[in-house]
Amino acid sequence: MEQLALRAIHARLLAHFGPQQWWPAESAFEVMIGAILTQNTAWTNVERALTRLRARVPLTAAAILALAEPELAEALRPSGYYHLKTMRVRAFCSAYEAGGGFSALAARDTHSLRTWLLAVKGIGPETADDILLYAFDRPVFVVDAYTRRLFSRLGLLPGKPGYESIRHAFEQALGPDVDLFKEYHALIVSQGKTVCRQRPRCGLCAVASLCAAASSDSLDPSPETDLARARHRGPTPFDE
Repeated sequence: MEQLALRAIHARLLAHFGPQQWWPAESAFEVMIGAILTQNTAWTNVERALTRLRARVPLTAAAILALAEPELAEALRPSGYYHLKTMRVRAFCSAYEAGGGFSALAARDTHSLRTWLLAVKGIGPETADDILLYAFDRPVFVVDAYTRRLFSRLGLLPGKPGYESIRHAFEQALGPDVDLFKEYHALIVSQGKTVCRQRPRCGLCAVASLCAAASSDSLDPSPETDLARARHRGPTPFDE
């Protein structure tokens, strides 16, 4: 990927949507739990689950592990697949405690920390990179379905490259910039939720003039509500 093209796209999205200020959380550990819970669900459901969990115990690994498994499952019910996510959250908390907690994990270099995360059952590359970028402030670019959709339509992801190829392409083109990576990823999600949807609204797209796939036929006749919500409702990751 070319740096100038990527930065031009970022600039247009930022001007269109404004700063996104991700990730919404009160602590780095909450970011980690949220990254696990947001798998295959809308962020609004994750917020409900986190609120229910906070009502039962403090958001710490030790407190979550001390919670009876059925009660943890009940707290996580709004996040969907809650039995599976209960097992994944408990597996992560156990690994987190065994790994020495935040300070010990933060002392690892990025490659070692990513390897550690990927070894935890239920954590794949996207979840691991969410945690690395937003909880540990590591310059790792998060690739999700919105990224693939947008940049494939822009003609910057020909073929079907794998996750790691896309991640490395962004990181190499943009250089190690944590703040840029956070903002860019958040903007891509806002673009994917409100404009570059499965049925795209190309007539509203801030990067349409850069996109070979853009079509004026995709204009939504009444998009203002969605766009205003994206600009003003605050950070709401991953729900479309």
